[in-house]
Amino acid sequence: MSLQWTLIAVFLYIEIAVVIILILPLFSPMKWNRILHSNFIKTLSIQAVWYFYFILVMLVLFMLDTIREMRKYSNIELNDHLHSHLDAEMQANMRLFRAQRNFYICLFSLLLNFVIKRLLTLISTQATLIAKSEAAMKQAISASTAAKDILNQKSDAHDKEVNELKTVIISLEEKLSKITSDRNAIKSQAESLTKEYDRLLGEHRKLQESISASGDKKKE
Repeated sequence: MSLQWTLIAVFLYIEIAVVIILILPLFSPMKWNRILHSNFIKTLSIQAVWYFYFILVMLVLFMLDTIREMRKYSNIELNDHLHSHLDAEMQANMRLFRAQRNFYICLFSLLLNFVIKRLLTLISTQATLIAKSEAAMKQAISASTAAKDILNQKSDAHDKEVNELKTVIISLEEKLSKITSDRNAIKSQAESLTKEYDRLLGEHRKLQESISASGDKKKE
């Protein structure tokens, strides 16, 4: 294998390793997202884009060359003279095999380029969705906690109002009881005064009658 195809094969092996690393659950999507959006990776990605497109163009060119080589060695009509020389026939088949091998190397390298790019996009999207989900969950928990606090505050305020009303009712009952007692005392006193007044009125009547009787006796 020539140097150029050795480099392409090494590039293919590196791509396979990268795909395996991205597929295996070594890191969470959030971890991958932080790695991919780090300053170091961002600095490399600015330069890596140009290398990516350069390699992509080179792979396409090499793949077109392998297609030309396959068509070239596939359309060779072996004559009797070529059949008489086994070495020449084996060499032609070997070149066809190498052309096919190089074609598949280029093809899989191109495919894995797009697979890696798609995997990175999916990982970034998944990390974004996870971050949004966690943020929504935190907001829901915060809203639930706030609602519970409001309900507790309302419950406490309600209990406080009930206690205040109970205190007012007890105070009013005490005042009513005192007023009732005072009224009963005043009523009792009024009844006593009425009786005393009636007694005094009776005595006053008797006294007047006795005075009138004594005056009549003197006149006689």
